[in-house]
Amino acid sequence: QVQVVESGGGLVQAGESLTLSCTVSGLAFDDYNMGWFRQAPGKGREGVACINWSGGHTYYRNSVRGRFTISRDNGKNTLYLQMNSLKPEDTAIYYCAAKNDVTFPSLEIVEYVDWGQGSQVTVSS
Repeated sequence: QVQVVESGGGLVQAGESLTLSCTVSGLAFDDYNMGWFRQAPGKGREGVACINWSGGHTYYRNSVRGRFTISRDNGKNTLYLQMNSLKPEDTAIYYCAAKNDVTFPSLEIVEYVDWGQGSQVTVSS
């Protein structure tokens, strides 16, 4: 049984930083491309960043490029999202998920499986 658990969310002020973690069990983590997604109140889920199985390639949505960094530690089965210079519009529930095929990059939600329950990030102005 696959388990995906996000952690590290919280309440911060605009301009501050936060790091999310996502621990995965029940699958061969280093065989999977991974992604971070978010869903703001009243909005649909959107892709934030993705990383290939080795960690050697990353991709970001335009609005977070240069502020967020996705990384992974395959020895710890853990995915990370370092978020700097946070803005109120980054407020959302953040999810991580494993991709079900080898194509990269992609932030298409339908291509991702094994979602976690999410971690709330709130950025105050």
